[in-house]
Amino acid sequence: MLGKTLLILYTFCTFQFVIGQENTLHNFPSGSTPEEVGKRLADHFVGSRHELYAGRWMHYAGVCAWNGAIDYAIKTNDQQLIKQLQDKFEPFFSYEKSLLPPMNHVDYNMFGSLALKLYQVTNDDRYKKLGLAYADSQWEVPANAKAKERAWAEKGHSWQTRLWIDDMYMITVVQGEAYKVTGDKKYLDRAAEEMVMYLDKLQRPNGLFYHAPDVPYYWARGDGWMAVGMPELLRMLPDEHKDRPRIMEGYLKMMTSLKNYQQANGMWNQLIDEPTYWAETSGTAMFAYAFIVGIKEGWLDAAQYAPAARKAWLAMVPYIDKRDNVTEVCIGTGKKNDKQYYYDRPRNSGDLHGQAPYLWCAAELIRK
Repeated sequence: MLGKTLLILYTFCTFQFVIGQENTLHNFPSGSTPEEVGKRLADHFVGSRHELYAGRWMHYAGVCAWNGAIDYAIKTNDQQLIKQLQDKFEPFFSYEKSLLPPMNHVDYNMFGSLALKLYQVTNDDRYKKLGLAYADSQWEVPANAKAKERAWAEKGHSWQTRLWIDDMYMITVVQGEAYKVTGDKKYLDRAAEEMVMYLDKLQRPNGLFYHAPDVPYYWARGDGWMAVGMPELLRMLPDEHKDRPRIMEGYLKMMTSLKNYQQANGMWNQLIDEPTYWAETSGTAMFAYAFIVGIKEGWLDAAQYAPAARKAWLAMVPYIDKRDNVTEVCIGTGKKNDKQYYYDRPRNSGDLHGQAPYLWCAAELIRK
C-alpha cells in the first residue's frame, strides 16, 4: 500500500513539475506578453517603408520581418493585420514590380518564402507562381554561371552555395515553404542535403560556427541563422528521413553550447563567447527562438531550457523603445579576421534584422 501511495505521489509531482516547466513559457507579466509585443512590432512593420538593397530591391531582412508578422497574425487570428500585410505586398504585382529581387543569390531568392507564405493564407495563385519561381531558380543553373557555381550544382547542391552560415536560413526557408505549398519532396530533400553538407563543413567541435572558415569568431547573428534554420527544417522532416538524425545532432549540439554561453542577464553577446562584449538583440532573439521551438517540439528538456528561454525573452523586451524599435541591433556585417572589428560594429534601432526574430519569438510563444 505504501509503495502504491509513493508511486501515485511521484507521478503527481512529476506531472506538476512538467506543467510548471511548460508554464515558464506562459504567464508573462503585463507589457511583456508575446501577444502585446508581437502586436506592437507587427503594426510597426505594416506602417514602415520597404527596406531595400541600395534602393534597388527588397532586402532579406524585410522579408524576415514580414514572415514573422504573418506568423504572428495567423497565431492570433488577426484578420485585419493579415489583410494589411497582404495589401502591403500587392504593389509587387504592379507598380513596385521593379523592387522584386533578382533570382541569382541566396539573399535574394529567399524572397520567395514570403510569396509562398502569403499563398498559404490567401490561395491566390499569383503568390504561388512567384514564390516557386524563386525556389526553383535556386537549383536551375543559369547560362552565365561561374565554374565554381556549376561545380556545386554537379554535386547536387544549389548553384548559389557559398558556405556562409547565413545560407542555412536563406536556402532552407524558401525550399521549405515550397514543400509546404506543393508537397513535393524534392524541395525538402534539397534543403536537408544542403544543411547536412553545411553542418559537416562548418560546425565546430563546440557546436557553434565561425563567421567564416578564415574568421575564427562566433558572431551572434551569424550563428543565429543556423540556430533558426535547423529547427525550422526539422519541423518539416519526417522521422524516417535519412538526413534528420544528422541535422538533429547538429541542432542539439549547438543548443547545448548556446545554453552554456547565455549571460546572467539572459542575453547573448555580440561575440557569443566573449563575456565583456555588448549584449546583441538580434542574435539573442534567434537563439531564444531556437530554444522555444525545441521545447515545444519536445526535442529539448523543458526543465533545462524553458527557464533559459523565458529569461531571454524577458531580457529582450526592455530593448524595445517607445517607438517600437528594437535597439542594440548589430548592423549588417561582412566577415573580417579582426576581433576588435566585431566589438566596434555600429548598433541600430529598428533594424529589421532585430525586429524579425522578435516577431518569430512572439509567434512561437503563442503557438499551442
